[in-house]
Amino acid sequence: MELVTLTTDRLVLSLPTATDVEAIERACQDPEIPKWTTVPSPYTRKDAEDFVDLVSRSWAARTETVWGIRHADVLVGMIGLHDIAEHPAGGHAELGFWVAEPARGKGYIVEAAAAIVDWGFAELGLARIRWQAVAGNIPSARTARALGFRYEGLQRQALTSPRGRDDGWLAGLLATDDRTPVAWPVLD
Repeated sequence: MELVTLTTDRLVLSLPTATDVEAIERACQDPEIPKWTTVPSPYTRKDAEDFVDLVSRSWAARTETVWGIRHADVLVGMIGLHDIAEHPAGGHAELGFWVAEPARGKGYIVEAAAAIVDWGFAELGLARIRWQAVAGNIPSARTARALGFRYEGLQRQALTSPRGRDDGWLAGLLATDDRTPVAWPVLD
């Protein structure tokens, strides 16, 4: 798949490269990132180098589209569509993201994710985008709800990571959905 750079009012979303390795490694030292994601802990420079290489290969294979989120030329997070599955009736993918601690609370993920969701529906022909997170990840759930995702339930012991198995929250967004946020039982 051809690499795509997306821009929003405040952000540039582009392929992470070798020049981002240090920023990725530094961001992933924050214990909140491995707590809620599959990022290894401890996170090393080699992990960041391997991640940048994997992202490039995933774009080429059409299995994932991952972007570095940049604000004022500073890498503030990662976002992507993962596990892309194409289908004649419309494909599906999973939205995933993390944001560096100094950039939290500024709305960058909602802004970036809105652009990614629009792109996924329009350019990849997705019919559905899934969001899932470790149960208890309130900031991620608030982000998904703000994007119009509909809470679909709890998956017991469904998520795996280096720390083992976790219960997971699941939500979905269809290409045809009204994206107005609705109530979620785990948030309201």
